[in-house]
Amino acid sequence: MSAAIQAPRGTLDVLGEDAARREAVEAHARRILSAAGYHRIETPAFESTELFSRTVGETSDIVQKEMYTFTDAGGRSLTLRPEGTAPTCRAYLEHGMHKLPQPVKLWYVSTFFRAEAPQKGRYRQFWQVGAECIGSGQPEVDAELIVVLAELLQAVGIRDTELHLSSLGTPETRAEYREELIAFLRAHADEVSDEVRARFEQNPLRAFDAKDSATIQTMQHAPKLIERLTGEDAEHFASVQGLLDEVGLAYTVDPTLVRGLDYYTRTVFEFKSQALGAQSTVGAGGRYDGLIAQIGGPDTPGCGWASGVERMLLSSGEIPVAAPVVDLYVAVAGDRAVPRAFRLACDARRAGLGVQLELSRRALRRQLTQADRLGARYVAIVGDSDPAALREMASGEQAELELAGVIPTILRGSRLT
Repeated sequence: MSAAIQAPRGTLDVLGEDAARREAVEAHARRILSAAGYHRIETPAFESTELFSRTVGETSDIVQKEMYTFTDAGGRSLTLRPEGTAPTCRAYLEHGMHKLPQPVKLWYVSTFFRAEAPQKGRYRQFWQVGAECIGSGQPEVDAELIVVLAELLQAVGIRDTELHLSSLGTPETRAEYREELIAFLRAHADEVSDEVRARFEQNPLRAFDAKDSATIQTMQHAPKLIERLTGEDAEHFASVQGLLDEVGLAYTVDPTLVRGLDYYTRTVFEFKSQALGAQSTVGAGGRYDGLIAQIGGPDTPGCGWASGVERMLLSSGEIPVAAPVVDLYVAVAGDRAVPRAFRLACDARRAGLGVQLELSRRALRRQLTQADRLGARYVAIVGDSDPAALREMASGEQAELELAGVIPTILRGSRLT
């Protein structure tokens, strides 16, 4: 016998209780984001490769190392989506959402794909909840998105989170700072890692993300972009902080905070949880005012965030999951009873009841054990002719009645004796 085929490394099967916990996360996201006026969107699993190379950045790790890219039968270069913001912006533009009253507020829970080394809470195929607010450059957009993400993390049981906040300024501000930072890195090239040294001319801000101790120590003395903010950049960041102060949401201004995607402008933020260890980010995002223009649209401001579902589950501990309601378990007393039992189960589901039908033709005693294990309120024991037996599991009361009377009796909650 040949060896059993297994799932590729870095992917995850979602089973049983874990699926229920994920559904609970999605339910919390839907409740919180819908209440704030966000509408669900779902984009294709693969997009034109150009969408990501143009927006995420040619020098980013995602484009250089992590994208799953292939050429289809028509010679088109396609990529499994590594993140959700660029596809959402593409859909916003393609479907004329820029003609709607602004801003347009969208959210999603979807699978994404990155060819990175699997580690705790990080898989090559993973789920994210995300929210995007497109069409307004006001600081209250940034603050609202941060607050609803904080509410979601709290709702799913993630405690002791720390909000790190910073600003990358506008592209013009960043361009001036970029030259200053490159000059610093050139002067300290022998004090940073080989990886940083190899790419700081193209993307110097990524040096702040380095994990080796020598680079981290060197970057502590580097000039900080947040200290170079002037005019509207500084006013915008101060307004975001003031709004968070207004609602009592604590944060730390982190001058070293940068994001791994090139499209970010002004506000950037991360929520960290110590439950995740060194890879502590559980949700992050920021403003991306130039992204839609990069894909051929008009200048349109935007802001958003994403939170990895696997990382949320790792840092949340136990998420209470309600067991499915089983109003009726239909037990089958003999092979000839199957058609009648099947019809009762289908009719009861149409009537709005939660119903499970015996499908293994076990002995009646084992069927009753299974009904008890499922927490069924009633068990209908169906034979090949009337009457059927209806048992209320909590009281143990049982009555014989015609099959047609089973569903009305359960719906009315009538006593069986």
